[in-house]
Amino acid sequence: MDSEFLREGFLGQKLIAFPEAIIDIVKSNPITEKFYISDLGYYPEAHNHYRFRENGANEFVFIYCIKGKGDITINNSTTEIAPNQLFIIPKNVKHEYRADKIDPWSIYWFHFNGTMAPELYKRYQATNYINYIDLPFSTDKIDLFNKIFDLFERNYLENHIEYANLLSLGFISSFVYHDSDSRTETDQKDTLVDQIKNFLLSNLGDNFTLVNIADKFNYSKSYLHTKFKRETGYSIMVFFNLKKIQKACEYLNYTDMSIKEISYKVGFDDPLYFSRIFKNFMGKSPRHYKQSKRK
Repeated sequence: MDSEFLREGFLGQKLIAFPEAIIDIVKSNPITEKFYISDLGYYPEAHNHYRFRENGANEFVFIYCIKGKGDITINNSTTEIAPNQLFIIPKNVKHEYRADKIDPWSIYWFHFNGTMAPELYKRYQATNYINYIDLPFSTDKIDLFNKIFDLFERNYLENHIEYANLLSLGFISSFVYHDSDSRTETDQKDTLVDQIKNFLLSNLGDNFTLVNIADKFNYSKSYLHTKFKRETGYSIMVFFNLKKIQKACEYLNYTDMSIKEISYKVGFDDPLYFSRIFKNFMGKSPRHYKQSKRK
């Protein structure tokens, strides 16, 4: 059973549903096959909006509420959606959703699919739902939606469809990875990890052990190791060596210094050890790296 009650529609609504011929094109296009939109729209103050799908939808359903409220039920679990909240319904899963009778929601929505769509949903699912509550409202996001809608509505030239789908991926990703954006903003502040990174970047020509760094910042080695790796993806010493090698790449690209000189410059007393570490990160020796950049 697939039922929908819209009655007279919603004043100011916007809706595009693509014909099967267009979907077939984007599914076979090497640019859009990984991610594409099959339907999208905006429903303002959607009185009587209700949808029930016994067998789910053939696509993932993205819903972003900016006003009012509603609820979404999946597998007998109901979630209320309020302003500045996001929800993605998985494909092929029984669900229903409805606008609140007294304060009906205003929502932007997409149906999306493609070979990368399941992985994008997994990333959304892996993020604590609390991070999709009270999302900062952004007029830039609304402007982007309107741009996407206009591109899809204007014509069906292949390059327009490609561009609109890529923008749609960016739009949805900006919500799915909202937590990552928040952490990036936090990292830009004067946090402990930020202080350590700044210290290491300012001393690439020196040699430090984890003990040295723990003593300097007055924390235990295990605490610093765990915290730093959780927030950057690298252990402190791997991060330090990576930045040394990246600095070495600058010298190889833009100076005539010898490999031995560069080795000393970035804090390696043994040029052979430096070359080994360089190859571990860059996949080639410093000499081969320099030659490849001059071709």
